[in-house]
Amino acid sequence: MADPPGCCSTCATCLLCPYSCQWITPKKEKRKGLRTTKCDCSWFFFLFCVFLFTLVWLYFAIIILNDFHNFNEFIFKQKKLWLDWSQVLLIATSVLISYSSALLVLALCLQLCGQPLKLHWVHKILLILTALVVATAFTGLGIKWAEEWKSAHISLQATGPFLHIGAVGGMTLLAWPLASFIYRTHRTGLKVFLLLVYCAVMIALYLAPLGITSPCIMEENQLPPKPALVGHRGAPMLAPENTLMSLQKAVECEVQVFETDVRVSADGVPFLMHDDDLTRTTNVQAVFANRATENSTAFNWTELQQLDAGSWFTERKPFPTVESLSAADRNETKKQKIPSLGQALEAVKQSNISIMFDLRPENHSDYENFVNVTLGVILQSGIPLQQVLWLPDGFREQVKQQAPGVQQVYGRKRLENEKEPLLHINLPYQDMSSEEIRQYRQDNISVNLYVVNQPWLFSVLWCSGVSSVTTNACQVLKEMKRPIWLLLTSLIALQPSSTYLMIWIVVDCVSFLVILWAFFLLK
Repeated sequence: MADPPGCCSTCATCLLCPYSCQWITPKKEKRKGLRTTKCDCSWFFFLFCVFLFTLVWLYFAIIILNDFHNFNEFIFKQKKLWLDWSQVLLIATSVLISYSSALLVLALCLQLCGQPLKLHWVHKILLILTALVVATAFTGLGIKWAEEWKSAHISLQATGPFLHIGAVGGMTLLAWPLASFIYRTHRTGLKVFLLLVYCAVMIALYLAPLGITSPCIMEENQLPPKPALVGHRGAPMLAPENTLMSLQKAVECEVQVFETDVRVSADGVPFLMHDDDLTRTTNVQAVFANRATENSTAFNWTELQQLDAGSWFTERKPFPTVESLSAADRNETKKQKIPSLGQALEAVKQSNISIMFDLRPENHSDYENFVNVTLGVILQSGIPLQQVLWLPDGFREQVKQQAPGVQQVYGRKRLENEKEPLLHINLPYQDMSSEEIRQYRQDNISVNLYVVNQPWLFSVLWCSGVSSVTTNACQVLKEMKRPIWLLLTSLIALQPSSTYLMIWIVVDCVSFLVILWAFFLLK
């Protein structure tokens, strides 16, 4: 290998020490005859692959934050342990990406300085462990949370143009160490192979925008109206879920619909509760220790009213927003009880918003009675029936006959031979493509998608033309005046797609010129 050009001995040694875990000066290197071998090149390639692998996982980790509260609830259901696992995920991912990034930067600097890439065995073991950890994470994601692959695909509609520019920039910067290596090595076969691979990757990146589609690349005057907000169990980031306080906070967030879950007590009183048991959102373990694991429908209304449905919120802190609660709000949470459906309907009626609910559990042997009891409470409440959105599929025809004014919301897409047209559907956001959303909008079908918490996701669905979204973060989405991609990328989103075509061509041309300059400069 040639002597290191343009790199002082101190710099070369400082770079070599953390990478090789050896304090080798250039003089010692010459005396020992150290060179970058084929094995060293293989380990550098492995390092580069691990870096890319970890970088992709970082992207996935950021994307799945939208749904991570579901994962926290799942773990609590299994282990009765509450922890914000999203923080663990982000910290672990940050450590892995920082480590692989640091090693890659060291390797590239060593190559520019003409130093041997002698990766220490400790780093080799840690890189293998990093690859195994990330592979395990991806495997677990595919087995237990497969719908997140759809979330990642949706995210590319928002981030695709920016990922393209970032990838072109990153690969362009690699031209310097690549040119340095090619001019130093005397192995013609390796030179040709690396150049062919690099050229193939760059050509693929230059042409990548041909496959990039984003609903937010449009004229500003083509932007659909902002989707209405549906409070998921109220405003669960600001108050204990499924309580009157949460409902009131949702009203302050200007939601148009309060989404909740209804169960029926042992003595026939419909009440608000999502989980099968009461352990996560009440102090049932302290009040009824021997019955804590029983189904919530096994308790009568008098027993349910003895429970504290709010203190858990400030104790477990299910969302980071709990830290910013005022003293008055903290005191208010301690006063929360499990509300009955009748109380919720009265609050909804006074606030002039709608209510949408599931009736649980669907597989209960007395489910028909649950439907009748719930309908009775609705009809007695005096709420205008058009403000009630009925989600349960069980005994739906019976509901239509007894309360024809109730709006029927379906948890499925329309069928080819639909007997009567669907007017409202409620689906996970992963189950509807942008094209389907546009088509349903043209056919005057109201589409509500759940659960949408992150601004990037709300922006994509907004551009697609969705009618409403169910959210935990109504206080965040309320403040959005336009999709963030329109806000942050005026050149791309506010102008026609021809402008994006121009940006794509300019970025590719600049990248090509910089690569040529790097090869000519180092020659």
